Amino acid sequence: MVLKRCPPVHSNRSSYLNNIANSLRDRFTQRGVPSDLDECIELKRATLLRRPPGHSDRSWTLSNLAASLGDRFKQRGVPSDLDECIELHRAALLLRPPGHSDRSWSLDSLAASLRDRFQQRGVPSDLDECIELNRAALLLRPPGHSDRSRSLHNLAATLQDRSQQRGALSDLDECIELNRAALLLCPPGHSDRSRSLNNLAASLGDRFRQRGAPSDLDECIELNRAALLLCPPSHSDRSLSLNNLAASLGNRFRQRGVPSDLDESIELTRAALLLRPPGHSDRSWSLNSLAASLGDRFNLAASLGDRFQQRGVHSDLDECIELNRAALLLCPPGHSGRSSSLDNLAASLGNRFLQRGVPSDLDECIELNRAALLLCPPGHSGRSSSLNSLAASLGDRFKQRGVPSDLDERIELNRAALLLRPPGHSDRSLSLNNLAASLGDRFQQRGVHSDLDECIELNRAALLLCPPGHSGRSSSLDNLAASLGNRFRQRGVPSDLDEYIELNRAALLLRPPGHSDRSWSLNSLAASLGDRFRQRGVPSDLDECIELNRAALLLRPPGHSDRSLSLNNLAATLRDRFRQWGVPSDLDETFGLFLQLPHISHAVSLTHLTAAKSWATAAEETNHGSALLAYQTALKFLDQHVTLVSPSSRHFDVVRIATSSLAVDAFSCCIRHGELTTAVQLVEQGRVVFWTQLSRLSTPFGELFLLGDTGAALEEEFKQLSFRLRSAFDRSTEDQSPQMRQLTMQWNDVVSRIRMLPDLSRFLLPPLFSDLQKAAAEGPVIIVNASQYSCDALIVLSDQDPVHVPIDITQTEVSDLSSEFQSLSKEFGSFDNQHKLVSILRKLWHDIVDPVVQVLRASNVHPGSRIWWCPTAEFTLLPLHAAGLYEKKRDSLPHMYISSYTPTLATLVRARQQVSRDAPPQHFVAIGQGNPDGGRPLECVATELAAVAQRLVPVVSSFASLEDNDATVEGALDALNHNQWLHLACHGMPNRQQPFESSFAMRDGPLMIKHIIRSNWQKPEFAFLSACHTTVGDEKSPDESIHLAAAMQFSGFRSVIGSMWSVDDEVAQQVVSAFYDKLVDDSGRLDCTRAAVALHKAMKKLRHNNIPLEQQIVFVHIGV
Repeated sequence: MVLKRCPPVHSNRSSYLNNIANSLRDRFTQRGVPSDLDECIELKRATLLRRPPGHSDRSWTLSNLAASLGDRFKQRGVPSDLDECIELHRAALLLRPPGHSDRSWSLDSLAASLRDRFQQRGVPSDLDECIELNRAALLLRPPGHSDRSRSLHNLAATLQDRSQQRGALSDLDECIELNRAALLLCPPGHSDRSRSLNNLAASLGDRFRQRGAPSDLDECIELNRAALLLCPPSHSDRSLSLNNLAASLGNRFRQRGVPSDLDESIELTRAALLLRPPGHSDRSWSLNSLAASLGDRFNLAASLGDRFQQRGVHSDLDECIELNRAALLLCPPGHSGRSSSLDNLAASLGNRFLQRGVPSDLDECIELNRAALLLCPPGHSGRSSSLNSLAASLGDRFKQRGVPSDLDERIELNRAALLLRPPGHSDRSLSLNNLAASLGDRFQQRGVHSDLDECIELNRAALLLCPPGHSGRSSSLDNLAASLGNRFRQRGVPSDLDEYIELNRAALLLRPPGHSDRSWSLNSLAASLGDRFRQRGVPSDLDECIELNRAALLLRPPGHSDRSLSLNNLAATLRDRFRQWGVPSDLDETFGLFLQLPHISHAVSLTHLTAAKSWATAAEETNHGSALLAYQTALKFLDQHVTLVSPSSRHFDVVRIATSSLAVDAFSCCIRHGELTTAVQLVEQGRVVFWTQLSRLSTPFGELFLLGDTGAALEEEFKQLSFRLRSAFDRSTEDQSPQMRQLTMQWNDVVSRIRMLPDLSRFLLPPLFSDLQKAAAEGPVIIVNASQYSCDALIVLSDQDPVHVPIDITQTEVSDLSSEFQSLSKEFGSFDNQHKLVSILRKLWHDIVDPVVQVLRASNVHPGSRIWWCPTAEFTLLPLHAAGLYEKKRDSLPHMYISSYTPTLATLVRARQQVSRDAPPQHFVAIGQGNPDGGRPLECVATELAAVAQRLVPVVSSFASLEDNDATVEGALDALNHNQWLHLACHGMPNRQQPFESSFAMRDGPLMIKHIIRSNWQKPEFAFLSACHTTVGDEKSPDESIHLAAAMQFSGFRSVIGSMWSVDDEVAQQVVSAFYDKLVDDSGRLDCTRAAVALHKAMKKLRHNNIPLEQQIVFVHIGV
């Protein structure tokens, strides 16, 4: 209405525009309606256009427009609004030179907007300029000036920011003095007194966090209480005062552990949130604050044992996460508070992971921490905190899953954080401790001495920065103690042990009952006393150790993430005392503790698996009746643990360490207890774990085919997700990327839905004996097992229970025999070696194979029948198929039965199920590479491929041949996409250190196992690997069968022929010619189930050609 009376040419139009704009800004300040602010800005732009350079009011108009843009930036976080705001304030300041009455006001305004930009982007020069502007403004407001207190506050605030970024003690001390001076200028009754009280309280709170002086924190709380009294209900600053007092009480709770401080903090934060309804600019801050204090209360309740159930602790944590999610929604990309909100949500998810162990919480936590770090580039004040947060969450994932790359990245992040916290920085001690802890973890994993020595030096440096009274002292004592304990266990220096114990006692004194870390300190002190007992044998040390472990267990009730650790620790010390004095009650209590492990509700981690393994070991040592249950629990935990680790070669060591001898020992235990079918189930569950994981991504679907559209849709979804996961094998440096995590979650979801269908409840679960027995449909499967407790063979037959065959050999003898054979196989060729080989084959016959043959005969398995060997441990490296006396008219296995191998029974069952319903076309490819990149030439490859072609071209639907320049990595992989039958003649290149890089040598480089794993070949049938060492895997983990032949089998080939050592070129050519004659069935088609018989007859033919013994037995058959 007013503007209608003032047309564009009216002389007062600019004043009217300005007045209306100011009114809209006032209404926005009161009600927070965004459209009011937008209209205000447009009106102020129009006003500025009417006040060109030279106009007397131009500087005020520039300032007003800048202020409104600053308001909009604070509401919506759009960077361009803030940049324009700063430029407008600079322009206004130029119009107010020294001596101008409003210069101090312009200095103030420009400083404030630069501070906002520093807080968003972290550019140090913005903060330094801001401080200089505030100093200049303060000089223009001498004692007695009405705005002096304002300038004191502003300069104090920016010095506080710089202290937080750079850790300079002098900046914080000056800030506090300025805030005290400002408070003196705001006596009781002054309108700014509550603000002054809050500001001084905040700076004292910072100094407390920096130096840990309790008096600073107590004064901070009293000042916040005084400020709140000056902000009664309806006061515009009441929500701010409520939040400030809540924060300082939260800090005191974290230092002293008094629950009433925390409860009051939560109530105050809830009250503040009510005053910041949806739309309020500070609502996200209040949501974050309430979330943080609920997280603290959750942690407190969890540490207090009995109160855990009383205080609604899980609801606190869940509410905390929901509040943080709500806060993040109010901080969209570009918002200045987004990185803090990401960090807060990450922290609460990390907390929930630590309590419940849900892997998705931890993975999301890491993703959020990464996103927060991206918003804190070099120079940003929050960068060191973001580096630390990401490092901590990676550390948690390493502890759960044991992936080395997580630990290495954690160390690099901690190093980067420490560089940003130089001597004098308030958080330097925290960064020293964090880096030390991560180095300590790496030492325990890899045993590098330099990691441990650096860890101890860092911990000593951190402790010097945490004098008595400092809030971080107990953690520093604990950390230094732990690293000295590691060094004592490594080097045995008595002084390290004594200091280790004293530091743990000092840390425990600083963590009285109710402290959230008390259980950890009890555990640490118990561990150090246990070490001293084992060194010096003082009974009182062991008794005290047990009592401390009892106390720690009480603080970790059922549901606590560390309960299994405490159960294991207490059980171990009770076992120590039982060994010492033989009191039966100690042993009874030990197994009473272990028997709680199967009921753990928390998601499985390495700690749970370690505890279950300890139980199995203890039960074996004492011949306790719970041994079998211990193994079953450990293998259940193993299966759950391995599913958390993506199937990547980088994670192979994690799998290898987790499995160790668990399956073979479980098998032995079952045999000794007469549980033969359970023995088969458990040895299957705990061996070839890596391939089993991968095979789940290529499972056949006979059952789903019968379930109509629902089954077909699920089958297609499962296949697509499996293909994408398999295709990603070893491609990414970050296996836990958001894309991989999303794929894995979708894959797990479709598996869950498949299990809900009729008769599919056990889909992809460890198979039962009734399923595994199907492996013996075409002939018996003989599991030959080597355990530290016994060596046994178990014959699985199709129509009766398994038959146990005792073997009179120890695991040590098997290991020695295997080592002798591996050494011999590298030197095959001389007469002496022939003699040694016969000696080994005779020992295999006498000790292992002949007892099995006697039982096979008694079970009516007729000579000439097929049998399958399923060896475990070191037996996998021995030529069981060739065992015999090798004397005229004396027994040897090749004269009696036709041997094949299978890594597991489930693999054989799966291969049998892959039979086509009709007779599909047979497409064959022969690939030969006699001149590989960087390898010695192979003379007979071309002749060998010609022999294959001559025999098969008339038989198969199509025959392709790739040789020399065509036999490349890409060419071979492409050929296998179109052919189901393969003959491959080339160099085999085993890699015992990096088994996934074992390869076939092609013209342009190696065709590696990891390339084979990524393949998606359609219904492959048979592969003849005419190459050296194709069944040679990692000697450190023979049960995982990581070799070229296994890769082909697990990629879908039903039948594979490979070699156990070097193959002579001419021998290979002779074998191939004889072999393919026998592979064609009566109907004139190739039949892969005839491969073992064809190989058997081909090798029999060689025996009459005066060929060395090792070449007569070099080839083996795997599969159907």
